[in-house]
Amino acid sequence: MLDTSGNYYPVDDILRTIKAMSASKLNVFHWHLTDSHSFPLMLPSEPALAAKGSYGNDMLYSPADVATIVRFGLEHGVRVLPEIDSPAHTGSWAEAYPDIVTCANMFWWPAESEWADRLASEPGTGQLNPLNTNTYQVLRNVIGDAVALFPEQFFHAGGDEILPGCWKSDPAIQTFLSKNGTLGQLLEKFVNSTFPYIVSLNRTVVYWEDILLGPNVKVDPSFLPPEHTILQTWTNGPNNTKLIVSSGYRAIVSSYEFYYLDCGHGDFPGNDSQYDPPPTSGDSGNGDQIGARGEVALWSEQADPTVLDVRIWPRASAMAETLWSGNRDESGKKRYAEAMDRLNEWRHRMVNKGIRAEPLQPLWCIKNPGMCNTVHPSD
Repeated sequence: MLDTSGNYYPVDDILRTIKAMSASKLNVFHWHLTDSHSFPLMLPSEPALAAKGSYGNDMLYSPADVATIVRFGLEHGVRVLPEIDSPAHTGSWAEAYPDIVTCANMFWWPAESEWADRLASEPGTGQLNPLNTNTYQVLRNVIGDAVALFPEQFFHAGGDEILPGCWKSDPAIQTFLSKNGTLGQLLEKFVNSTFPYIVSLNRTVVYWEDILLGPNVKVDPSFLPPEHTILQTWTNGPNNTKLIVSSGYRAIVSSYEFYYLDCGHGDFPGNDSQYDPPPTSGDSGNGDQIGARGEVALWSEQADPTVLDVRIWPRASAMAETLWSGNRDESGKKRYAEAMDRLNEWRHRMVNKGIRAEPLQPLWCIKNPGMCNTVHPSD
């Protein structure tokens, strides 16, 4: 998964990523196209969204660009799965349609508020208003155009990190809640007004797990028939995956603890008045545990074209091997030392193909095979 809303990536960077995916036998490019930070996708029915919500005229994806990327993906055995995130993560929509977005352009976590009352989970606020009928006209246009641009049979409709504080800031929603309405009912109204339309376009709908398992706002499972729904899990380790599968849904696994390639570089909100932690023994820091299984994701709050290749490769190649071959060989032995030697060689092959994959070891280790291993066999 690549997020092209936090920062923009030129088409050539995306094509190079797809080429490297193909070489590593990764076959689905999940394109997180839009978010609160920017709306870079040009849509024929809603041109104002990109014209006003993108970072600029030189940071757009035209229908021709999309066609180039989709065609290149098909030529390299890589499906291109679009995501238009909603109802949360839609602050950029407010540049064109301020009336359909609640809490847009507000400070994400007011100083006087508790974390539970924040308006967004990171800087960049905005959630579509389920009570505004204009919301659904714009959404139908966006979804219809996106489906026409992408032949992929899955359509990712987002659904993550829907926060009570943002919706509660809207007067109409306040009135709805004062009459015994619930936040869950708001989300159910939103899903019931969009999910059937996506299905009518012959698409299977993918949502982030929050739509069903969110701690504060979620829908009843009856709104999401498993035959038309796939849920993507990103929190709570394997536990949410088990819940999803046991409920009859197909799952995409991208736990942030293991599969988020942007982790390990600190958070991006600046001037954090709370940050003054004492040094602790063995503390790895928040989000540093990145492994290589499932759908890996590169969110772009702290990534852009200058670091694209090194953030993804060769760690994503390690994930590909694990998914295809497992972490043990035919005899049941763990692939500990041999995996590094193989990935090291693979990394150099990628560099020779023009992929700027980050180094794993000094060149000395390549010239002296096996000498850089720590050989203490275990099960």
